[in-house]
Amino acid sequence: MASRDQFQRFIFEHSQVRGAWVQLGESYREIGSQAPYPDSVRQLLGESLVASVLMSSSLKFEGTLSLQAQGEGPVRTLMAECSHDRYIRGLARFDEHSMAEESFEALLGEGRMAITITPDKGQRYQGVVPREESSLAGCLEDYFDRSEQIATSLFLFADDNCAAGLMLQRLPGHTEEDDDLWERVNHLARTVEAGELLELDSTTLLYRLFNEETVRLFDSEPVAFRCSCSRERTEKALEAIGKDECYSILEEQGSIEMDCQFCHAHYRFDRNDIDHLFTGHTLH
Repeated sequence: MASRDQFQRFIFEHSQVRGAWVQLGESYREIGSQAPYPDSVRQLLGESLVASVLMSSSLKFEGTLSLQAQGEGPVRTLMAECSHDRYIRGLARFDEHSMAEESFEALLGEGRMAITITPDKGQRYQGVVPREESSLAGCLEDYFDRSEQIATSLFLFADDNCAAGLMLQRLPGHTEEDDDLWERVNHLARTVEAGELLELDSTTLLYRLFNEETVRLFDSEPVAFRCSCSRERTEKALEAIGKDECYSILEEQGSIEMDCQFCHAHYRFDRNDIDHLFTGHTLH
């Protein structure tokens, strides 16, 4: 039985070619259960979650990497996020009345995709790439080519219960031998089938694909769903709304109710809470 909710890096020995593999099971199902997603939207969300984990392997600091897309098709918003310690969350907003076609292009329509890297300490970086390719993997390969100048190949799959992916990258400083290796392993990787990525463990898959190469597989890392929302973060959102607006909502509704869009955690703030937030003490 294949391992689930695991991420692993690997390298081709004595070369500038590296890779990463991920499988999601319980974490993917938990995120997918947060809304009544049609199969095609759920699978697109699964591919996005897989991609966020694979791309987060390049993070060299504590923080998060997120993929975000606004669509003109049935899927209005797509978002997947992975932290440096492999906690993931994600969502999709969609118009159930216009779910006709199921291709990537049909679901999202024209537009752009943003990749945002947010360190816990430091400045946020965002790269934007047009959605000119016919798949999510193609768009993200385009992002790496344009923004990072790193040749990248991505293979992303998801079904109802599992999502999985494989990433290959050729790093700067590659030699002619690395270029030959890159062509060879890409040719082999393109033979991978969805069932293999979704069902096989990493050791079996990589041996099946690259048994004539010398591959070093690093220790696996667990992946899990965890939302980063909290009452403190919600308070900061209220501060951003502003004192006047918060008190206006209180006058109209008696309290301020806020739900997390990722995990549906519910936060309620009464007048005492808002008094304390903006004055440092309660008035009632």
